[in-house]
Amino acid sequence: MEAITDLLHYLNPKVLIDTLLGIFGNWVYLALWFIIFAETGLAVGFFLPGDSLLVVSGLFAAAGKLNVYLTLAAFFLGSVIGDSTGYWTGRILGERLFNRENSRVFKPSRVQKAHIFFEKYGVKTVILARFVPIVRTFAPLVVGAAAMPYGKFLFFSILGGLLWINSMVLAGYFLGGVIENALGIRLEDHIEKVVIVVVALSLMPPFIEYLKHRFAKRAANVPTL
Repeated sequence: MEAITDLLHYLNPKVLIDTLLGIFGNWVYLALWFIIFAETGLAVGFFLPGDSLLVVSGLFAAAGKLNVYLTLAAFFLGSVIGDSTGYWTGRILGERLFNRENSRVFKPSRVQKAHIFFEKYGVKTVILARFVPIVRTFAPLVVGAAAMPYGKFLFFSILGGLLWINSMVLAGYFLGGVIENALGIRLEDHIEKVVIVVVALSLMPPFIEYLKHRFAKRAANVPTL
């Protein structure tokens, strides 16, 4: 239990960045690169902070504790390389991952459904998946298993990465100053609240989709007169 508590403590973006700065100093950007790489490219990294880490890093950059350009570069490269790692893992191990009919998650029928889905919504999905926690970890794996052409995937992965990284980091970088000037509130002193807001906003898209699915299913079950 204590180990879990310690883990949750260090997954707090502010604590995490402060700890990494203390350990790695100027090499902290490699550590930030690895976190986003693991969160986007390794299935076991789904629990790592994503959106909140990006926004808080922007706040740290605005405070002069991180270089904003190196931060953007580290996160962007980590996201693209991580995405490609997930893609090729799914592409190479796809049949092994989805060859159990009794599996609740990985089954051949779902590969076929994923293939059809990504052929129809591929561009939109690869980009928007960047902004949805957990989904961005597993989306490249499923896309690879569904055999989407890598060139097509890479192009939109890069585009999605640019949009995701820049919007989140620069939001923290510029928004902190705007709020401080307008309201006299230093976001750096309220990191925990910032994290809660970012996580809540990140979870809104899948929650809305869930509600839409539930209402559509309920409407389909209503008998017509």
